[in-house]
Amino acid sequence: MAVLSRRVSPDDWKPVGVNALEANALSVVRSANNRSVIAGPGAGKTELLAQRAAYLLQTGTAPAPRRILAISFKRDAVTSLAARVRQRCHRSHAERFDSMTFDAFAKGLIDRFGQALPERWRPRPNYKIMFPGDRDYREFLSRQVGAPPASIGTHADIQAISVKAFERRHLVGSPLPIDGWPLPTPAQWAANRFWQTSLHEGKKSVLSFPMIGRLTELLLRVNPMARDALRLTYSHLFMDEFQDTTQIQYDLVCIVFLHTDTVITSVGDNKQQIMRWAMAMDDPFTAFDGDFGATRTPLYNNYRSSPELVRIQHVLAQALDTRAVAPVSKTAGTIAGDSCAILDFSTPEIEAKRLAAFVATEMKTYTLGPRDFVLLVRQKANEYAAVLEPAFVTAGIPLRNEAGMVGSIMLQDLLVEDVSGLIVSLLRLAMATRAGRHWTKCQEALITLRGVAPDDEVAQARLAHELDEYVLELSASHPNPPRSKTVSRSILNDILGFIGRERMIAVHPAYGQGDWLEKVLDSATEHLLASSSGKLDWSSVLDAYEGIHAIPLMTIHKSKGLEYHSVIFVGLDDGAWWSFSNDQIEATAGFFVAFTRAKQRVVFTYCAQRGTRTKIATLYQLLTSAGVRSTKVA
Repeated sequence: MAVLSRRVSPDDWKPVGVNALEANALSVVRSANNRSVIAGPGAGKTELLAQRAAYLLQTGTAPAPRRILAISFKRDAVTSLAARVRQRCHRSHAERFDSMTFDAFAKGLIDRFGQALPERWRPRPNYKIMFPGDRDYREFLSRQVGAPPASIGTHADIQAISVKAFERRHLVGSPLPIDGWPLPTPAQWAANRFWQTSLHEGKKSVLSFPMIGRLTELLLRVNPMARDALRLTYSHLFMDEFQDTTQIQYDLVCIVFLHTDTVITSVGDNKQQIMRWAMAMDDPFTAFDGDFGATRTPLYNNYRSSPELVRIQHVLAQALDTRAVAPVSKTAGTIAGDSCAILDFSTPEIEAKRLAAFVATEMKTYTLGPRDFVLLVRQKANEYAAVLEPAFVTAGIPLRNEAGMVGSIMLQDLLVEDVSGLIVSLLRLAMATRAGRHWTKCQEALITLRGVAPDDEVAQARLAHELDEYVLELSASHPNPPRSKTVSRSILNDILGFIGRERMIAVHPAYGQGDWLEKVLDSATEHLLASSSGKLDWSSVLDAYEGIHAIPLMTIHKSKGLEYHSVIFVGLDDGAWWSFSNDQIEATAGFFVAFTRAKQRVVFTYCAQRGTRTKIATLYQLLTSAGVRSTKVA
């Protein structure tokens, strides 16, 4: 697919790499005003934003040297959007597209300008990242904070603060006052003590990402030069997965872009809001429409799921939003039998055996691979994997628990790390006889890391020669997969030496914070060694590293944004959904997300040994009302 490097007029521009876009999508792509796009499952949210980036960059609507900023809640959404833009745009255009998470955006600003914060709120430059939970806040409130001054309150007032509300409401619930709280309530006094302890006591400052977000908003409030620099840099802003935006993130966007000429496109689906537990706003779209004067634009097409699955999805969608409009499936059904079923098993062992046999039969019948399927669970993936994996291995299908930990990092997170992906590409290039696409990926990554200009053909040719020479050296130095942790790490160190540690940190600032790069390299070392077990050739090792021939098992939250031919949801019972009654809206949204990952088939399983299904009767009623049948298997 050829992509344009020259400028085209807006009237002559056509969508890149696709036959057509639905009318509303094309309207958004060409829009000159703020838009909030409600895009349901399979609507092509990533493609929409990639096409909009292509339109803005290729027509000069986003004029050089100004850039486009795309921010999202999840790293995999960031990665997939950046990759799609590279497919749709010439490199000279794509280099003006910045895709990052909210957390990375905020952290990058604190790392660059944080020392300009007022002293009260100024972290030390070498601060550490922390991930406090309810237990940490309970410990702080009950044992560490002590009693406030009598003019503020009593120890009993502090003990009365809800642990669950402390972070969301008091610690980061609103913008930070420049000079602190003049007449604090007991909760504000406790929040201030947490802030001051985290910032100024101990050898290093320790901050959570929500705290960094609040500090960033304050930084831009008191430092108009930094704020104005961002406004000048970015002519357009994309916000993906907008339904999961927190108040902290929304306030940060407002302080930078409200009442400016930056045109904002927010895309998401309020029916897929599964991050309320992580402080997502109740209705960010309404707030955005009101504050930014955005035009609400729905998308109607579903390019992922078959007509029968889309019909069932609409029943679920109406439970979340009675105004939900029925989407239009643009994909044909290709399977025989029920598109959705509930299978009732007597024991987890029988369940595992029958599911493995089912997947093996489906793979043979429809010529599918293991990664055309996914096993989804609500939580405790390790416990499910322990029972499922032996049965799948016996059936000749490797199963991989992508929610499992490799060192200190979840496997699924490791695989989307930039340094991990580049290491795999370089190894593929060095060890495979045909690796053209990997050469292109490595060359483009090195051009970015070395800061080579898109039009500097001499420097690019020199870099290509350097890459060719290095992969020959790498192949000669490590002809065989590693058999020890020492050798595994030496291979990674060799590659990192070629890439350039400092260059990697400069392009990906998160690697410069604390020991994160070392943690990633340690996990990659461990995973490379484990992937080499029992394998003689590099191709098999790298396939195992990426899980190409294994059926993935993951949690609902980690499946967001992914798609599979068939989804098997294991454990539709009260035990897995123990917190259903605490927040039925978010739980039902999670159920909806799991269902909508499927292109052709969804299977739910139930086993009485794991729990009853009384608390989640609502979910079963929804399926029954949609005509989904339950079958007792054994």
